[in-house]
Amino acid sequence: MSEQNKQSWGKLTVLGLQHMFAMFGATVLVPLLTGLSPAVALFCAGAGTILFYFITKRKVPVFLGSSFSFIASIVLAAATCAGGDLAATFKQGFAASGYDSIGYMFAGGSEIIKNPDYLAALPYATGGIIVAGALYLVLALLVGIFGAERVKSFFPPVVTGPVILIIGLMLAPVALSYMTSGVSWIIAVTVVATVFIVSLFFKGFFKMVPVLFGLIVGYLVSMGFQIVDFTEIQEARFLALPEFFLPKFSWQAILIVAPISIVTFVEHIGDITANGAVVGKDFVKDPGLHRTLIGDGLATMLAGAIGGPSNTTYSENTGVLAATRNYNPLALVIAAIFAIIMSFIGKFAAFLNSIPGPVIGGLSIVLFGMIGAVGLRTLVENKVDLKNTRNMLIVGVMLVVALGGAAIPINPDAGLFFQGYGLSAIIGIILNKVLPERFGRDEAA
Repeated sequence: MSEQNKQSWGKLTVLGLQHMFAMFGATVLVPLLTGLSPAVALFCAGAGTILFYFITKRKVPVFLGSSFSFIASIVLAAATCAGGDLAATFKQGFAASGYDSIGYMFAGGSEIIKNPDYLAALPYATGGIIVAGALYLVLALLVGIFGAERVKSFFPPVVTGPVILIIGLMLAPVALSYMTSGVSWIIAVTVVATVFIVSLFFKGFFKMVPVLFGLIVGYLVSMGFQIVDFTEIQEARFLALPEFFLPKFSWQAILIVAPISIVTFVEHIGDITANGAVVGKDFVKDPGLHRTLIGDGLATMLAGAIGGPSNTTYSENTGVLAATRNYNPLALVIAAIFAIIMSFIGKFAAFLNSIPGPVIGGLSIVLFGMIGAVGLRTLVENKVDLKNTRNMLIVGVMLVVALGGAAIPINPDAGLFFQGYGLSAIIGIILNKVLPERFGRDEAA
């Protein structure tokens, strides 16, 4: 039996709590920007993670949380099915804002989600989410037919290394966006320093929970600066039933929401590859990409069936794995159980919601940076020769496409684009297949 499997339940519980803190902010942000219930999103994240755990033969240490990729499509689907001028208002406002979908919702677009007609139409958006999850099952079937090895051949280290690096680098602005003043930078630096100290100088079990230490110290320092708002904690009910609701189906909503799964399919491969690179295992081969797709798809279908947002594998938790070097999947299951319990406890959810932005930002600097570092490690450990012109071209083009903001429009009026590391991965795959390996060997010799 491995050392990780011998860990006590007490240690696993603390590790799970650490993973829950890492995923909380992003998971509740999606429902806050779309009008869905944060409590339902937490329940769906926990239930989906547990479902994923068993479908993947209890081998893959992944947490499933709310997907950012579906934000614009959920809003547009509900606005369209609500009728009136809501959809036109959303499209015009988005086009004029100059923001991406998340930025637009923050900058004032969120007013639309308070409209009673919009809220009444949200079940149509979750119906579209169910169909999106079903498309994952179709993709899993195709992977099963063609075989994991053939799929894996499209993702050599010269492609996967840059994809993992890009995931970390593209998340960097999110981490820094929490620091808006000198005080926020002091708090964030304190959090980062705490994580460093615990990771480098602590021994035994404490060395495995640097994120939790960073959160505690950051929260206390924030209290010292008097920037922690306890109002929501005081006003929240101790117990509260999540606002579940059943889906409805409309071809309009389905055609808006479901196609996003084609984009997130590539992102799923990138996340599973990054997770495997951190753990040191090939999850595309065992338990198989088809199983991870089925797990993600069924978790998304479950979420849509009870009023939650689409689920996806979380880079935040992959960052925790990299920082702690503890890869026991049971820790993620415990985190999932915490999320489910928390969805019914208003006070606890309010406490987590009171964690100041600079604390989350400081932790994100470490976690997202670790993901990027894993991408570099993938290139180094697999001895990808960057003196080879072919390899340099593939890596360079992938980085510029992703970090430069290149995008292929899907529905530009609603801010739906194929972009980021998904687009970069596709371009890397094409270049790797088009450019024979013999290119560039003379230069590398």
